[in-house]
Amino acid sequence: MAYIGANPSTVFKGIARLNSFTGDGSTTAFDLDFTVAEGADNDIQVFVNNVRQKPGSSASYTLNTDGTSFKRVNFVTAPAASDEIYVIYSGQESNLISVQDNSITQSKVNSSMITGQTAEATVADDDVILVYDTSAGALRKMTKANFSPTVASNAVLDADSDTKIQVEESADEDTIRVDTAGTERLTIDANGKFAFTSAGGGVINSSTISNTYTITNENLLLAGPVTLTGTITVGSGATMVVV
Repeated sequence: MAYIGANPSTVFKGIARLNSFTGDGSTTAFDLDFTVAEGADNDIQVFVNNVRQKPGSSASYTLNTDGTSFKRVNFVTAPAASDEIYVIYSGQESNLISVQDNSITQSKVNSSMITGQTAEATVADDDVILVYDTSAGALRKMTKANFSPTVASNAVLDADSDTKIQVEESADEDTIRVDTAGTERLTIDANGKFAFTSAGGGVINSSTISNTYTITNENLLLAGPVTLTGTITVGSGATMVVV
């Protein structure tokens, strides 16, 4: 829609801040609890007993740094004891609104910030994700290499990669291999054959079994002697052997 006159302003003005102090007859430096723009002596309003003071080293006060930021009002002459001092700062006009550190909460962030991103099919070693570190109380970044156990496209590994389950040690072999402490212990081939290697071990069952379950169309082999504190029901088409 057309309009008559100047373009609408895109300049924003900050919310006014106020600090109050009481003179003691000797203190000349008063630190504000907010930061003022450097060189903004004329942007703050300093009052002593409701009388506005003139900025300048040859007048009433100057604006200085406290060592980290501009927030210190230095009076040329210390206000008298019991003098009421207050400082008003309306904020610097700007077309850029700066968000305060650590101020954006969950309710201010839309879920599409995450769900709207392009899905990644694979994870590279140097890809970075964002996590919340509860011990530090802060956000931290992590790469794939930081995770333990490590999850790869063809294996699950521990931190030093000597204990792992591999599903494709060589190209398209269709064999699951289980390694512990750097040695292959057992394999399951493409036909489902379960085999221990020469460095493998055996299947160990506890001497006491407390589970209660039913087997149907299945076979169960237990090494005895074994004490059953639960109930194993051998159903139709099932066989249980204790050796």
